[in-house]
Amino acid sequence: MRDAMHKLGSDTNKINPLVPVDLVIDHSVQVDVTRSENAVQANMELEFQRNKERFSFLKWGSTAFHNMLVVPPGSGIVHQVNLEYLGRVVFNTNGMLYPDSVVGTDSHTTMIDGLGVAGWGVGGIEAEAAMLGQPMSMVLPGVVGFKLSGKLRNGVTATDLVLTVTQILRKHGVVGKFVEFYGDGMSELSLADRATIANMSPEYGATMGFFPVDHVTLQYLKLTGRSDETVAMIESYLRANKMFVDYNEARTFLPFSFYLSFTLPQQERVYSSYLELNLAEVEPCISGPKRPHDRVPLREMKSDWNSCLNNKAGFKGFAVPKEAQDKVAKFSFHGQPAELRHGSVVIAAITSCTNTSNPSVMLGAGLVAKKACELGLQVKPWIKTSLAPGSGVVTKYLLQSGLQEYLNKQGFHIVGYGCTTCIGNSGELDESVASAISENDIVASAVLSGNRNFEGRVHALTRANYLASPPLVVAYALAGTVDIDFDKEPIGIGKDGKSVYFKDIWPSTEEIAEAVQSSVLPEMFKSTYEAITKGNPMWNQLSVPSSTMYSWDPNSTYIHEPPYFKNMTMEPPGAHGVKDAYCLLNFGDSITTDHISPAGSIHKDSPAAKFLLDRGVERKDFNSYGSRRGNDEVMARGTFANIRLVNKLLNGEVGPKTVHVPTGEKLYVFDAAMRYKDAGYDTIVLAGAEYGSGSSRDWAAKGPMLLGVKAVIAKSFERIHRSNLVGMGIIPLCFKSGEDADTLGLTGHERYTIDLPSKITDIRPGQDVTVTTDNGKSFTCTVRFDTE
Repeated sequence: MRDAMHKLGSDTNKINPLVPVDLVIDHSVQVDVTRSENAVQANMELEFQRNKERFSFLKWGSTAFHNMLVVPPGSGIVHQVNLEYLGRVVFNTNGMLYPDSVVGTDSHTTMIDGLGVAGWGVGGIEAEAAMLGQPMSMVLPGVVGFKLSGKLRNGVTATDLVLTVTQILRKHGVVGKFVEFYGDGMSELSLADRATIANMSPEYGATMGFFPVDHVTLQYLKLTGRSDETVAMIESYLRANKMFVDYNEARTFLPFSFYLSFTLPQQERVYSSYLELNLAEVEPCISGPKRPHDRVPLREMKSDWNSCLNNKAGFKGFAVPKEAQDKVAKFSFHGQPAELRHGSVVIAAITSCTNTSNPSVMLGAGLVAKKACELGLQVKPWIKTSLAPGSGVVTKYLLQSGLQEYLNKQGFHIVGYGCTTCIGNSGELDESVASAISENDIVASAVLSGNRNFEGRVHALTRANYLASPPLVVAYALAGTVDIDFDKEPIGIGKDGKSVYFKDIWPSTEEIAEAVQSSVLPEMFKSTYEAITKGNPMWNQLSVPSSTMYSWDPNSTYIHEPPYFKNMTMEPPGAHGVKDAYCLLNFGDSITTDHISPAGSIHKDSPAAKFLLDRGVERKDFNSYGSRRGNDEVMARGTFANIRLVNKLLNGEVGPKTVHVPTGEKLYVFDAAMRYKDAGYDTIVLAGAEYGSGSSRDWAAKGPMLLGVKAVIAKSFERIHRSNLVGMGIIPLCFKSGEDADTLGLTGHERYTIDLPSKITDIRPGQDVTVTTDNGKSFTCTVRFDTE
């Protein structure tokens, strides 16, 4: 943007954030080295080797721009750092007090709602506009009141609760709405439990899941090192403004619905709709194998797994023939006999902001490891185990409790501080394991304490991916398979030759509470965050220029001058319709941003791989798409590059290819798009419901724009992704209710013309437009240029 300002003859220094910006570098560390005391250092060294250019660029930005704090790599995950350190709750700017609010370029920004700070995820394009002082407009949302009562049963975790809440809210339908939690059950939830629930707002579809500030919040602020004066100021301000919940004086609190609809305060709060959950009804569960809201009670897991093997290919099916379901793949793992079956666990990862911010589940995992060690159980060596905390505080309390020793014995050494497996940075599987899976077509499993398990995200070779609490991750690693009934089948054989069952290694709620009480101390937060902005030796050694304009290196495969502003003029080009466009891809439901723009590893045969190899980058140095997002040439080639992509134009074949309609050739999506572009043809995408769900990844809009996509016609869109599409000039259109590509008889082989008004003033939110095809079809769509 500064380059564009310079070319237009204006003051480049006008491009500066006008609101405080915190940038936490947390998505680049990969799990290369595991099961080693030196894993953190080794993985960080590899992270810096791969990302030196990118880190130098970010460090340059920290000095070139005002009002911007950069938290260096190796510090933790942004949402946990925000919760424990950055979140203010109430701002005090030169004596002016006002509530904290935040938007973030990651959809799990909502975690901060657990602290009583209004915050949610937006696309990078929206965030950049907000940084430059543009107000964020939105239609006032409905507010769903979610009443909690009772308390969690013994042995039930916050992860079990959030997976249950996610399923309930998905079923209710909360897309575009706020959810506010209230009720007597709130007093039974720690702040970390609340943050876990708030974190997964994107998975249940809400803009945010909000927990108002109460005494639990104040206690957490003190625990995490906020000063007594600051906490007193927060309480006084919120009480004075009727935004503090005191359960002894509950009627004084005005819920979100008051601020949004200006109804009079009442003893019984007024919401747009109501839900209720008795916490005592929550039971242990996991979610999968392909979506976060497909919850499976633990007691039903074995039967659900067997159903998945039998079911036709889909969100709950792998279509494994009956005769192949008992297949055993025997192989040698570093000279040791090993075997895999359908359901065998090959990745077990304690990872992600959702759970690693919660001491109860982290210490619970340590207790499971300890009990397993004492009974003589051991995780199989070919399972890739890892522990990636969201902040250094976790390491401190695991060491204080003495439980890290037992996690290490089970292979769960700390591998780094960042998102790792949850974002797809799971690293390579051992070659022998990878070969056994590929050569025998095994449906291998990953179990992770993450928040997303979409196809192709965690690892290319794990077709089944289950979200679970950290202690369950350890339990499944010990069992070595998801094909187990924990109530009836033993996890393994102990040192005395006796069968060891799930109940033998599972800690009680009381045991966990004692560990939290004795191990999680305020000093740990203070010492961790006093050092956080000081960086580490590798970061501090990066030398960067002091110029306010960036010097682009045309040979860099990490940082490349983006094309968006190169031909910018003082006047915008205006609206445009679409004429005789070809269909680039024809999708069904639930196409996620991971399908559109994967963040994980770069496949060896992909257009992005060819691009990197042609520029002398060796395969071992490909890194991930997420780490190369500063280079548009790589990212354009990575658009629609997910290996699990299901495109109806391919008639059932799965993979990142499509049909070039004029010739009938099957090509990689990038290559087909370039053919269309070079010939001067526009393209569109057809899709089903929930298009663009998942991560708030702006490359899922930038990439299609660079491929020449002019419109997406879908049954429905995820809010953030739709905003990103509009920001990149791609028209989001919705089929009318009851219609889709199939009911209208659209195959994707037609050419499409979209009759959009040519004057901006003639375009209105929610207006209808006509779409016609070259074979005589005509249908009406709704233009989604709106903030609903």
